Amino acid sequence: MKKKLPLSVVIVAKDEEKTIGRAIESVKDIASEILVIDSGSTDNTTQIAKDKGAKVIFNKWEGYPKQVQFGIDKASNEYVLVIDADEEVSDELKKSIMNIFRPYPEFYCYKVPRKTFYLGKFLEHTWYPEWRIRLFKKDKVRYEGYLHETVVCKGKIGKLKGDLYHYSFKSLKHQLLKTFTYGEITAKEMFKKGKRASLRHLIFNPMWSFIKVYILQKGFLDGKRGFIASFYVAFSTFIKYAFLYELNLKEKYKDNLWKR
Repeated sequence: MKKKLPLSVVIVAKDEEKTIGRAIESVKDIASEILVIDSGSTDNTTQIAKDKGAKVIFNKWEGYPKQVQFGIDKASNEYVLVIDADEEVSDELKKSIMNIFRPYPEFYCYKVPRKTFYLGKFLEHTWYPEWRIRLFKKDKVRYEGYLHETVVCKGKIGKLKGDLYHYSFKSLKHQLLKTFTYGEITAKEMFKKGKRASLRHLIFNPMWSFIKVYILQKGFLDGKRGFIASFYVAFSTFIKYAFLYELNLKEKYKDNLWKR
């Protein structure tokens, strides 16, 4: 049996029984510690994680970045790898991770390219490579934000070869529901910061989002999948500002917007 790396893996999860096993399996032969930070699963997530050799720690949900930071603080190793329950470390990425520990990581932080599985196939251009800081020295990084994380690294950042596979959407319906949920949460955060939605935001920001993904990032090379994914990006941008506009009106009319 090969000696495992002095590496802790942190996985944030809740009701992920269909994916958590795959995530753990992809790292359990290289990581000496796997921590699953669970916020109250009602399915078999925690039992599956334990059966796979992970340590499960409960932490009340206070937003994704705080969950991850909680896991980082609990890690016993100096270096930490963060993956989501719906992600999987590819064999090539695993080899890259192993190589940086021979003899010791050169950088404090490392970015990995994330590749999304979408409508039965991996997207080769749309959202790819979606570089994310996921491996780092624990005392050099902080996770900030609420819904989507901002990873602050104190030091030079390296890049790893090999993809982090992302199985984000179970179906288009699932993606649509996430679009509404995330859009509303993001709008509330923007509203708290005093931001306002104008007609320009509702028209041009979605258009620019589509152009950026479909044209500039060459999403069109992914065919119909690339078009649908790019359209969803534009739609999610529109929904975010639509929710923000509604909040702006509620503030103006003292929450009597829908009353007659």
